[in-house]
Amino acid sequence: MSRSLAVVLSLSLLAPGVALGQQEPYRFVIIPKVVHPWFDLVNQGAHQASAMIEQQTGNQVIISYQAPQQADIAEQNRLLEEAIASKPDGIAIDLLDEKVTGSTLASAMRQGVPVVLFDSEPPAGLKLTYVGNDFCEQAQMAARRLVELLGGKGEVAIMQGVPTAVNHRIRAECHERLLQQYPDIKVVAKGIDQDSIATAYDQAKSIMANHPGLKGWLSCDAGGGIGIAQAIKEANKVGAVFNVALDDLPETIKLIQEGVIDSSYATKPRTQGYWAVVALWQAKLGAALPQDIDTGIGIVTQDNAAHYQGL
Repeated sequence: MSRSLAVVLSLSLLAPGVALGQQEPYRFVIIPKVVHPWFDLVNQGAHQASAMIEQQTGNQVIISYQAPQQADIAEQNRLLEEAIASKPDGIAIDLLDEKVTGSTLASAMRQGVPVVLFDSEPPAGLKLTYVGNDFCEQAQMAARRLVELLGGKGEVAIMQGVPTAVNHRIRAECHERLLQQYPDIKVVAKGIDQDSIATAYDQAKSIMANHPGLKGWLSCDAGGGIGIAQAIKEANKVGAVFNVALDDLPETIKLIQEGVIDSSYATKPRTQGYWAVVALWQAKLGAALPQDIDTGIGIVTQDNAAHYQGL
């Protein structure tokens, strides 16, 4: 049995007969990194979980989705502090900077507010459940795909996302470590898109202008591959510059079908949102949660893009 399946089964058996429990609505707060299409899918998954809980328990479930307008660490921490003060039944958050937010998370734990991380790893010293995948494995899979496409040689660039975000940082480091195994592949540039498709486009456009021999791209966030694809199309380099992306946004899948993006390695945002809320519900009921809930890695290619399912 896979670890992911084992977690699913264990969570489904944690609290039988809960339908006779709490009468007041459950209220779960979801705090993403930023307003972004990837987090819209997380929110969809959270609402799917809320519908399931309502059906199982008869209790109303309120999902309070609070997204910073920009990937701003101070703003995210402010939203987290306000959420804690409102005494919700649980908080799920994707951290912009675990060093800054760690003390606030510790405060939530002291106050008895259940906290689950998604698409993040816990700050040092905090025992928090996190929902997501193996970021390094995901990055290595994408990098191996690019190496294969390039035949083991050529100039490449990496779009780094938000440098302070642990998942983006791990992916960037693992991209580089794998590419270092191939002496004929050279990383000539690194962009920082701050989880913004528009910024990724601007960065990719500039980098390709400065490196006309560039042959391939890797991304560390969901928006990077889309912004890079827009720059590749504008430069008439479709087929000449390979773009291996992350995640399974509808626009990403469409660009794979068009051949502008070769493939994508997905974190399954709907699945993460769903299991984050299920975990918070179980924590509210007093269940002991596993340290991590591995949602796996989805692979999207031209072969399966037409029928790919993200959940």
